[in-house]
Amino acid sequence: MKDLNDTFLLANGTTIPCLGFGTWQIKEKAATTAVLNAIECGYRHIDTAAVYENEMEVGEAIRNASIPRDELFVTSKLWNNNTTVEQSRQAFEETMKRLQLDYLDLYLIHWPAVPNMDSDWQRTNREKWRALETLHAEGRIRAIGVSNFLPHHFETLLPDVDIVPMVNQIEVHPGFPQHAAVAYCRKHNILPEAWSPLGNGKVLDAPEIISIAKKHAKSEAQVCLRWCLQNGVLPLTKSVSTERMKSNADIFNFKLDSDDMATLDALPPCGGGCVNPDTRTF
Repeated sequence: MKDLNDTFLLANGTTIPCLGFGTWQIKEKAATTAVLNAIECGYRHIDTAAVYENEMEVGEAIRNASIPRDELFVTSKLWNNNTTVEQSRQAFEETMKRLQLDYLDLYLIHWPAVPNMDSDWQRTNREKWRALETLHAEGRIRAIGVSNFLPHHFETLLPDVDIVPMVNQIEVHPGFPQHAAVAYCRKHNILPEAWSPLGNGKVLDAPEIISIAKKHAKSEAQVCLRWCLQNGVLPLTKSVSTERMKSNADIFNFKLDSDDMATLDALPPCGGGCVNPDTRTF
C-alpha cells in the first residue's frame, strides 16, 4: 500500500480503499462535518451503522461532497434486533432512506447472534445472511460481510451460504491481534477490517509502541495503523480533528521491519474493549 488511493480486492472483485474513516460516537451535525473533512483529507472509505444514529448526517456529507459518489466507498451495518429475513430487509431499507443513497458499497451483520442471547442463534445468523445475499443479488449492495464474527461463528454459517462473507470487521490492535480470527479470514479469502485499531487510544502508552514510534520518527497511532496494513488488515480510523485525520493518513512513507512487527504481534493485552461476542449483553 502506497497511498490512500490504494485498495484491497474483495472476493467478488470489488475494490475497497485501504484506510477507512469511522463515525462511531460522532453525532448530529458533527458527523456531517467530520465526514466532509475526512473526504477533503483524502479518505474515500466511510463507515457508519444504524446503531450509530448518524446515517442521515453521513449520507448528507456523501451527497454534498466534492467527490463523485462512485469514487466513495460507503459501509453500514445491520443491528442485532433484526432476526429474520423480513426484518433485515426492512432495516436495510430504513438505512437507505436515512442515507438517501441509491446503493451501498458494503453492508455488514453488526454482531453475530450467540447462544447466551438467542436459543436459535444459528438460524438467526442464516436468516440475516440470506437477506444480505438477496440484496446483493438485486444490486442494492456491492459487497456483503459480517462484523465481530469469530471462527466458530463462521463454521455454523458457511455450510449454508451461497456467498462467503467478503469482509469481517473486528476489534484488532496491538495487544489484541485476534490472530486466530485474522488467520481464519485469510484462509477463506475474507478481508479483516480493524475497528478500534488504536485500542481506544490506550495502547499508545505501551512502551514498546513508543519506542518503535521514536525509531521511525512517527506517532504511536501511525505505528498501530501501519502494523494493521502490514498484517493485511484494513484499519478504520476516527477523529473529528482534521489534523488528526491527516496524521492518521500519513502512514504510507515508512515500513515497520520484521523486529517491529514481531514485537507488536507479541504485545501483551492492553487497551481497547477486547469484547467477546459470545458474552456480550447487547
